[in-house]
Amino acid sequence: MKKAAGASSLGVGLPFSKKTWDWAGVHDWAPLRYYIAALDTMGATFMDHDRRKFLRTTLSAAAGAASLPATQLQQASASLLVDPAPRFDISPHLYMQFMEPLGTTDSSLEAAWDYDKDDWRSDFIALSRDLAPGMVRYGGNYSHYYKWREGVGPVASRPRMRNYDWGGWETHRVGTHEFVDYCRRVQAEPLYCVNFLSDGRKNLWATKEGNRSGDAREAADWVSYCNDPDHRERRANGARDPLGVKIWQLGNETSYGTERFTVEQAIGHTIDFAKAMRQRDPSLKLIGWGDLGRGRDEKLWAWDMLDRAGEHLDYIAIHMMGQRPIRKDTVLRGSRYQAAPEQAWDELLEMTKRIETRVRSIEEAVAAKKPTCHIAITEGHLSLAPHNANAILLEWMTGVFHARSMNIYQRHGAKVKISTCADFCGSRWTVNALLMQVPAGVSYLTPAGCVMRLFGRHNGTTGVDLAAVPDGLDVAASRTGNRVWLHVANTNYRGSVEASLGVKGMTVKGGRVWEIAPPSLRAMVTQDEPEVFKPREAALPGDARWRFPAGSVSAVELDCA
Repeated sequence: MKKAAGASSLGVGLPFSKKTWDWAGVHDWAPLRYYIAALDTMGATFMDHDRRKFLRTTLSAAAGAASLPATQLQQASASLLVDPAPRFDISPHLYMQFMEPLGTTDSSLEAAWDYDKDDWRSDFIALSRDLAPGMVRYGGNYSHYYKWREGVGPVASRPRMRNYDWGGWETHRVGTHEFVDYCRRVQAEPLYCVNFLSDGRKNLWATKEGNRSGDAREAADWVSYCNDPDHRERRANGARDPLGVKIWQLGNETSYGTERFTVEQAIGHTIDFAKAMRQRDPSLKLIGWGDLGRGRDEKLWAWDMLDRAGEHLDYIAIHMMGQRPIRKDTVLRGSRYQAAPEQAWDELLEMTKRIETRVRSIEEAVAAKKPTCHIAITEGHLSLAPHNANAILLEWMTGVFHARSMNIYQRHGAKVKISTCADFCGSRWTVNALLMQVPAGVSYLTPAGCVMRLFGRHNGTTGVDLAAVPDGLDVAASRTGNRVWLHVANTNYRGSVEASLGVKGMTVKGGRVWEIAPPSLRAMVTQDEPEVFKPREAALPGDARWRFPAGSVSAVELDCA
């Protein structure tokens, strides 16, 4: 007998689809998949013995499963209780994106530019607006050899530039004006990373193409070009009004490797750059480098940087790179995870513990050396082999990892003011938040991008605490007036968590839930299914109870009195 579409292979010719089971009041299907699988085996064994008896037994067992105690089908209902006392302001830059030209490695910026229209791709702009990043950073290792003057003026006269890290040549079609214009279109604040004497990489001081480093004077001239109301060159290039770039980063991954500056050298240059740039615009906000030394001195640079240059800095930066597997028998290499998805799930959640440890370590340095300074995580992504291109990053398997990462940053939002969990745009790297078909087509968000869009769009302005959180849920909370927001990740691979939602001293009158809960945690986003992780919106029931499906990520709005 032919099995109906979407049916379980029970062998009895009945389509056990989700609709069939709804009569029993069962709405959480993950725990029952394994029950149905067991019935499949039973059916194969007993079908020839007594077809009708098996059918009656199966239906009875299904109805019984629907009435089993909650502890057997899902975790018991518990209270998710918010303490609404305001703790800190949530930064609008908490869900920033990072843009870097990546040469032949990933078409990145070149893929985002429509050369026929001589403008940004319309699908790229539309999806960027939907993502609403709040801030976009331009730079990365590319800043080590970027000469900003090569990216302004008439396009035809802009020289091409060799991409020393990522291969190939850059056209400079996207320069200062084009990047700031993009940020304005998507309502994001621009952040530039300056050429910080190539971070000490002496090989870039004398290349075949000349000296590619940039000194403090060059950085200060860039500030004047962007922000001086009467700057002649900028006005001649078509921008009468200032571009208003107010946040700048000094150095990119300066501590990574022995070929770059020592911490003492970096501190001296940070002071020089800060003085020169602030002389042109005293209102600037500057980010200094403070991450771990790699290859020589393994300590956190933030201690010395803030101790000796802290008066010149508003932020101290680290990059949340190196998020690599902990276990020696890891399945998070290549496609091994496909044979052991539940182990992959556990490994991903284990890795998030290191993120919180690193955030706490830099918080300690800030508290000890300059309490008014803030933390900027200006790069960060899940680094898995093959390098930045593992397919698991397109599956919802990684959705909860990214949700938990962003929840950590928000819970530490008193100090963390700039953060991200992905690179931004490209055509090949799966660590991007936004992927594009090339040379044309659709743009779509990866799970990392979907989480940042969900949380960024549905969030309060003030961080608050949680008085009670059910086991299995990872939550960050915020509020704006009488509206309370919850960012919820169910960390269970199997099993939903039902929770009663409440706010201390307030009455929950209603609310809404935006939920990403695909039928399978192995669901994958592709150019053919770009909306597979589109959130489902629903009204919160009158009793303010909600069942969070296994592996789901949700944003909850509570309307309180």
